[in-house]
Amino acid sequence: QVQLVESGGGLVQPGGSLRLSCRASGTIFTLYAMGWYRQAPGKERELVAAFTGGDNPEYTDSVKGRFTISRGSAKNTVYLQMSSLKPEDTAVYYCNAFVVAPTKYTYWGQGTQVTVSS
Repeated sequence: QVQLVESGGGLVQPGGSLRLSCRASGTIFTLYAMGWYRQAPGKERELVAAFTGGDNPEYTDSVKGRFTISRGSAKNTVYLQMSSLKPEDTAVYYCNAFVVAPTKYTYWGQGTQVTVSS
C-alpha cells in the first residue's frame, strides 16, 4: 500500500504563485511515474505535469512556461511550482503515482484546492 501526502494549495490572486508538494510512502515499491492532475468543476480530470518514466517531464500546453515540476533526490517526492497563475487554473489538484512493483497500480492523493481569484 502506498500513501500520497499532499501539501500546499490555497487562495491566490491572479499572477501569483503557489507550490504544491507530494510525498509517496508505504510498503517498499517501485515507482514508475509521478505527477499532478487537476479537475475543475464540471470538467474532466486532466494531466498537468508529470515524470512518466524518464527524467524529462511532460506538461499540458496551458501551463508550459508557468508551471515547473521537480522531484526530490529520492524521487518519491514531487513538487509543482505554479507561477503567473490564472483564474482558469482554479481546480482541485491531485497527486498521482503509478507503481509497477510489487504490483502495478495507480494511486491518487486526496486532492488540494487551488483557487485563483481577486
